[in-house]
Amino acid sequence: MKLINKSILTAVITLSTASVYYAQQVQDTATAKSKDIEEVILRGVTDIAKDRKTPVAVSTIKAAQIIERLGNQELPEILNTTPSVYATKSGGGFGDGGITMRGFESRNIAIMVNGMPVNDMEGGTVYFSNWTGLSDVTSTLQVQRGLGSSKLAIASVGGTINFLTRSADMKRGGVIRLGVGNNDYLKTSFAYNTGKSENGWSTSFLMSRQAGGTYIENTDYESYAYYFALGWEPNKKHNFQFTLTSAPQWHDQRTYAPTIANYIKFNPDQDGTPYRQYNSDFGYYTDATGRKVALANRANYYAKPVMMLNWDWTMSEKSKLSTVLYMSNGRGGGVGDLGKVGGKSITSFYDNMGHFNYDAIFAANQGVNVGTAAPGSTLIRRASINSHNWYGILANFQHKINDNWNFSIGTDDRYYYGYHYQVISDLYGASGYKEGGNANVNPYVVNKIYDYKKLSWNPFGGKTAPLNEQVGYSNDGEVLWYSAFGQIEYSKNNLSAFLQGSVSNQSYQRIDNFVKDGSTLKGQTVHTKTGFKDLFGYNIKGGANYNIDSHHNVFANIGYYSKQPFMNSVYPNNQQLLNSNLTNEKIFSAEVGYGFRSPKLNANVNLYRTEWKDRWLRRGGMQFEVADPTAPNGVGIITGYSEISGVTQVHMGIEVDAVYKPFAFLDIDGMFSLGDYKYKGNANGTNFDDNNNPLGTTSTLYLDGVKVGGSSSNSIPQFTASLGATIKPVKDLNIYGTWRYVGELYSSIDATTFSKIENQAKGTLKLPDYNLFDLGISYKIRLKDTSKYFTIGANVYNLFDTTYISDGATNNHVKTLGDFNNNQQQYDAYINNPDNFYKGIDRTNRVYFGFGRTWTANLSFNF
Repeated sequence: MKLINKSILTAVITLSTASVYYAQQVQDTATAKSKDIEEVILRGVTDIAKDRKTPVAVSTIKAAQIIERLGNQELPEILNTTPSVYATKSGGGFGDGGITMRGFESRNIAIMVNGMPVNDMEGGTVYFSNWTGLSDVTSTLQVQRGLGSSKLAIASVGGTINFLTRSADMKRGGVIRLGVGNNDYLKTSFAYNTGKSENGWSTSFLMSRQAGGTYIENTDYESYAYYFALGWEPNKKHNFQFTLTSAPQWHDQRTYAPTIANYIKFNPDQDGTPYRQYNSDFGYYTDATGRKVALANRANYYAKPVMMLNWDWTMSEKSKLSTVLYMSNGRGGGVGDLGKVGGKSITSFYDNMGHFNYDAIFAANQGVNVGTAAPGSTLIRRASINSHNWYGILANFQHKINDNWNFSIGTDDRYYYGYHYQVISDLYGASGYKEGGNANVNPYVVNKIYDYKKLSWNPFGGKTAPLNEQVGYSNDGEVLWYSAFGQIEYSKNNLSAFLQGSVSNQSYQRIDNFVKDGSTLKGQTVHTKTGFKDLFGYNIKGGANYNIDSHHNVFANIGYYSKQPFMNSVYPNNQQLLNSNLTNEKIFSAEVGYGFRSPKLNANVNLYRTEWKDRWLRRGGMQFEVADPTAPNGVGIITGYSEISGVTQVHMGIEVDAVYKPFAFLDIDGMFSLGDYKYKGNANGTNFDDNNNPLGTTSTLYLDGVKVGGSSSNSIPQFTASLGATIKPVKDLNIYGTWRYVGELYSSIDATTFSKIENQAKGTLKLPDYNLFDLGISYKIRLKDTSKYFTIGANVYNLFDTTYISDGATNNHVKTLGDFNNNQQQYDAYINNPDNFYKGIDRTNRVYFGFGRTWTANLSFNF
């Protein structure tokens, strides 16, 4: 590890902070309550951690900070000054950002909206492009690292992120906002709250639109957001809140991480530096007027409306029942290529600037007689549909036994049906595409095109394409989820404690519409419907907090999860066969913490350890060698993923955060987190292409003792720090800046690399450390009526335009003499050539560079 300047590190430890304590936050005391949170959210089923009472590591961000500082960044990036959190833009497309917490990725972090889980029920994933509207309607964002305080049967291995939206009964008023920024970023929004009427009715709504591009080449997007809340409180015993929100969008993407060598090779300036904007997932074609037009091969489009009806019933002074009915019907998918033309995949058609030569693809496709050609003989762009219908009920009964004891019991029940199939998004000049993989229909030609830029606003429609217009694959996933939970709490004087447990049954069924019912696969009879497979899981956790005095408190928590695996582990290899080695994942976690509170300084220290056994994961964004007679050496390269099972990980670390307010006009905040995340034992992997076709290759992954890396192209840091300050030289003027350091950053694990035992000693590739600085300013212009005011602001991200690698996809270490079969001459030629390296790592590594300097400016009017 490279050491940071000792004086800086000392300052970080002394003045460190999590997001929980920012300039807008009121200083907590021993008797402080979370009223600022509870007064503006839907409270019934949300588990809000309270300072100096709930024994978990927690950070809280208010709406003012999100509005002031987020700008055109990815939504998770607002959490980057929180200990053990690492959020990046990943490939750089709108909403494509990723997040890790304590070394665990988003599929193993519980993402919630008003206490309702929103992680995908088949694979646990969360696509933040579906939730961009939350930045406009979130009143409070709470992050609980580790086990968290949620009573639900959710496996918050890394932690819990809960977006708490505004309730309908906020005070009367509205706001109009306008934002502009780099790459034609433009955002407009309007919101209004009616306040509560005399007979208990209230309404809140918001509408917004943003469009433009990101820092990366050809990543245009268009996104809308709407939010509507209707509240009714007929009396003191009943409170009803209905909410509807969605953020329909389309955006062009960069999903494949280029090599460092290609970033440099395809720099238009040819100055030997990386062209950070480079995107290898698009190209150009010549239209009828002779004009060159950009065309994306990778894109995403989605609309995910969520409707919730909350009912809080105060049954008596001691009892309360909170119930939520919800529905989430998502529609959309992702765009990529399918098929070959002349035996060539799309990667055979790059031009001399590293983009696709669509004129050549169009010409090759036009030369194919689709009717007589073999299936898959044209190269097209497909849209992989990933739609779903999701319904649920969440109920929580709370009862106060006496002044010291209370308990709660409840249930979380869900039904989910997912639609997964492919349709044609662009024929790339072909007359059609012949599908031959549907065992229930003879090979058929499809030429119907679905435009991904035409957003679907209908949350109730079923499949949008008949079977004879589907290509590639067509399978559905059906999930039934039943769970019960209970919690007992004790609080007296300076001691508070809880014990919580939950049980759940997850039932999975896979339906493959391309499989012939009663056919034989690997010697077994398979059916279009597999039938449901029930998986039982449970968790138990407990903790206690003790307030030593008005300044000091200590806490501890411990928990064990038996977590059901995701659906693609239950039915691996994308086939109708049940996993014969199916087992629950086991997670054991323990944590201790210390807090200090005073009028000028707040500080926290946490120590944690989590062990995760029998983990299953999918590693995407990989390259595989396959037989290709058209290639010069008979070997071709395709992209795909690997399913990896039997993984054990051990994560432990320390977190420090604090805020210091030496003067009324100055807040200083910072944080420091250091982790040690390693794999324990070896694992097994099976490989597939991007269209879910098994490649017939399996391997043992030699991971024992190797540092933990992410899946796909996300990296995991094990050392982060930040230091920030907010200055208020005059009333209503805020000037703020943040320094952030990322170190011990490890690339994604590469299943291909670690299938060779000799690479185990080399370990996961460590990427270069980096420092970033952000700067912002905001000023309120108050009118004579003080309830009305304008706010102007601006933010500059990566102020010094630092070039850095945010994520890595491969583990290509600097070669040794042994890699050249001890040929000294070849090794010397390699090691002495600076063109083979970038900041000490091999240029053949595939990475994502972080964005250069970007900016936003905004103007708003509150009334």
